[in-house]
Amino acid sequence: MKTLLKIIGIIILLIIVYAVIAILTFSKDYHYEKSVVINAPKEKVWQYVGSLKGYNAWDPFSKSDKNIVITYSGEGDKVGDSYHWKGDKNVGEGEQSIAEIVPNEKMATHLHFIQPFEGTAKAAFIVTPEGNGTKVTWMIDNELNTMMKIMKPMMDHNMDKMFGQGLGDLKKLSEK
Repeated sequence: MKTLLKIIGIIILLIIVYAVIAILTFSKDYHYEKSVVINAPKEKVWQYVGSLKGYNAWDPFSKSDKNIVITYSGEGDKVGDSYHWKGDKNVGEGEQSIAEIVPNEKMATHLHFIQPFEGTAKAAFIVTPEGNGTKVTWMIDNELNTMMKIMKPMMDHNMDKMFGQGLGDLKKLSEK
């Protein structure tokens, strides 16, 4: 019994030490990006990257809720166009709006998360030629609060999984 209590005490101490180190050393600025090379011309890739409706054809976040409700404002391919989503507890609720578009090169958006937590982020898709194909880089930037700093390694893991899945689906769609 004493050994078990010592082990539990050591685990709790390690968790506290990790949390303090994370709070003191991890930056509040969070940036994550992932890229894929697609064997298709950038004009074909752009139809899935350069509009909110195209994005939702391969977006891994909204695909995780079969009953998600998405409402568009505008055509989804001009500055100011947006969409609102409302889904289950895993998807939550929020809005994404286009902040900048450079045709066949870049779409930048603002994200406003409403549920399960309030927050904002900026996302972008950069499309560049790569050999005979097209490289797509998907990135997100936001500011981490104290609790999110502690969860940063878990966030990185989740973002890697979701961005990988999404870019893989984009690749499949674009290469058809």
